Amino acid sequence: MATLTSSSLKYSAFVLIVLYALTFSFSLVSARPATFLQDFKIAWSDSHIKQLDGGRGIQLILDQNSGCGFASRSKYLFGRVSMKIKLVPGDSAGTVTAFYMNSDTDTVRDELDFEFLGNRTGQPYTVQTNVYVHGKGDKEQRVNLWFDPSADFHTYTIFWNHHQAVFSVDGIPIRVYKNNEAKGIPFPKFQPMGVYSTLWEADDWATRGGLEKINWSKSPFYAYYKDFDIEGCAMPGPANCASNPSNWWEGPAYQQLSPVQARQYRWVRMNHMIYDYCTDKSRNPVPPPECRAGI
Repeated sequence: MATLTSSSLKYSAFVLIVLYALTFSFSLVSARPATFLQDFKIAWSDSHIKQLDGGRGIQLILDQNSGCGFASRSKYLFGRVSMKIKLVPGDSAGTVTAFYMNSDTDTVRDELDFEFLGNRTGQPYTVQTNVYVHGKGDKEQRVNLWFDPSADFHTYTIFWNHHQAVFSVDGIPIRVYKNNEAKGIPFPKFQPMGVYSTLWEADDWATRGGLEKINWSKSPFYAYYKDFDIEGCAMPGPANCASNPSNWWEGPAYQQLSPVQARQYRWVRMNHMIYDYCTDKSRNPVPPPECRAGI
């Protein structure tokens, strides 16, 4: 019969430790994305937000009485926020489902916005993005989505580091706002931002500039969320977190779009962009400085 030597016992113990560590790490990974109440709280109209699947998903409701919204429990300075959303189906004209980050600092706020603009049945769903830096916004871009976002869940992500802010849909970048501080252009890097989402009525502007009004006979309107995932520097927290170059989101691979992402981004802009404030001569006879610097 074979006998176990001291070295083989040490090796076996090492293997067990590695297996335990891997199991533990996998369990940590599988614990994310979080349940709703781990990272979020209801911000307004709790009667119009319902938790589903043990808190792993939620339903937002808009009717003639109220819309609703939720907010993260913490603010974050740099990182990545993503969630899967299934938007309002059918005749959703006049409704807006928003997913955004906001510093909540009034006139000097920083903000990164996804706004999903409802439509008449059969028309494309439009996503509007906007960026506020030190209180200055008016940087809207609009993209018609290349799929029906009300038929199934899709992943919407806001990524933010010292080099760029990137809005992505299913991993495909649809908006990039670069850090061009070297050219005298402000970039949102000083104020932590909370994560917010709302479902509300905006038929004075949302669909075809307000021409399409909400059809309340189709209400209540529902949007669904799941797989809430936040990775970033929570504030208040360790003072050196946000400036730590070892954070994964600050790595060389995340300081600009990869070649594949750059091709995807060009494809979106060439085939699906329907509005860009940079090229709107009526609003901006001279393109804003960030547009000239390359967005």
